[in-house]
Amino acid sequence: MGSTVELPLWLFVLILLFAAVTAASHLLFPSVRWFFRRRMEKAVAQLNTRLERPIEPFKLARRYDMIQRLIYQPDVAQAVADHAAEQGIPENVAFEEAKRYAREIVPSFSASAYFGVAIRLARFLSTALYRVRLGHFDESGLKHIPTDATVVFVMNHRSNMDYVLVTYLAAERSALAYAVGEWARVWPLSRLIKAMGAYFIRRKSRNTLYRKVLAAYVRLATQGGVTQAMFPEGRLSLDGAPQEPKMGLLKYITDGFDPEARDVVFVPVALNYDRVLEDRILLEALARNGRGFHARISVISGFFLKQIWLRIRGKYHKFGYAAVSFGHPLSLKTFAAHHVGDIAEPLAEELMHRINSVVPVLPVPLVAAIIEDGENPLSRAAIEAAFATWVIKLNKAHVHLPRDDMSYAVEVGLRTLEERRMILRCEGCYRVNPEQTQALAFYANSIRHLLM
Repeated sequence: MGSTVELPLWLFVLILLFAAVTAASHLLFPSVRWFFRRRMEKAVAQLNTRLERPIEPFKLARRYDMIQRLIYQPDVAQAVADHAAEQGIPENVAFEEAKRYAREIVPSFSASAYFGVAIRLARFLSTALYRVRLGHFDESGLKHIPTDATVVFVMNHRSNMDYVLVTYLAAERSALAYAVGEWARVWPLSRLIKAMGAYFIRRKSRNTLYRKVLAAYVRLATQGGVTQAMFPEGRLSLDGAPQEPKMGLLKYITDGFDPEARDVVFVPVALNYDRVLEDRILLEALARNGRGFHARISVISGFFLKQIWLRIRGKYHKFGYAAVSFGHPLSLKTFAAHHVGDIAEPLAEELMHRINSVVPVLPVPLVAAIIEDGENPLSRAAIEAAFATWVIKLNKAHVHLPRDDMSYAVEVGLRTLEERRMILRCEGCYRVNPEQTQALAFYANSIRHLLM
């Protein structure tokens, strides 16, 4: 018992390190985590005093606890058993697969990352790239949303800037939890996006087990009152026109809805732009029948570096106007009371109708539609006359007139389209550039449904 044991120095140091880590993990780390969590809770409490819709406890739960809760849901457990039987694998292997999906889906929300980084970045990007305008705003409808209801912002999908714009404009209302696709899973972007409360989805996955885990998370988040934002269309519009809605996330919400419990209120949100940053990429994808987006990092980086260089030289110009409209909210409890059977499809149709009805009409899309419809080249006076006619006809839609000057609005539209060579001027008249017909249609299509 009293004999001496000799050890190499490196092994002794290694043992000390293991002992220190073990002691810290049992004694120090829990205290440190508790200290920072207390600070986070105090910060969130202060934030909630100024937010219209406070951050719900569900969103603040520890990620580990949320993953455990998710994978032990009864329907997920049954899906694990079914998956194991179908694939001929042990249940513990299927369980680990479900846990891997849960880790992929569940975010790690950080109030400091969202309100300290994301909001500031969204404000900077939005105002640096566009002249941001708030279009139609149903203030009465939004004010009458019950305080205990789960709010889901449903939006048309014109650009990846949609995330940024709505985050910026909803900054004083609540922290939004976005459903984001595979594009956001690139490191280190994925860490920041998860910290902002977004959850990843595999839009084209046909794996039943994965869909069950995702459905369970959406159900728990909705029941927990998490304010969410989603795109019923599922992906960016390739031709600029509104798309048919996808049932996925909406069906998960309706399938898990209990009329006797917390209500779910959908807020329609419509966005439009004088210039969509990735319009050429989308048109190239349209030419390939939607098969893939060829957006090289070098091209994207080059684009932003060019804008920075132009800004340094004092030659930078914003990309026109970007407008967001908020339509009349829809209560799921009220909607479900007037429909029988599976309500996901009629709900999706109603939401898309409400979104499309409040799409902002901006100078570039309206001028593009007028020139596209002209059988012959149009003079400036003819375009202004057509513009004035449509402003009167579109009295129920939000038409943005810069400086409240119709002539200036036409000038903005013509100048932008001419600079981007979508239209050509010849002898004082304007006509479609034959090489840019799809590009011109891309912008006209964003409001074409309002002009019918």
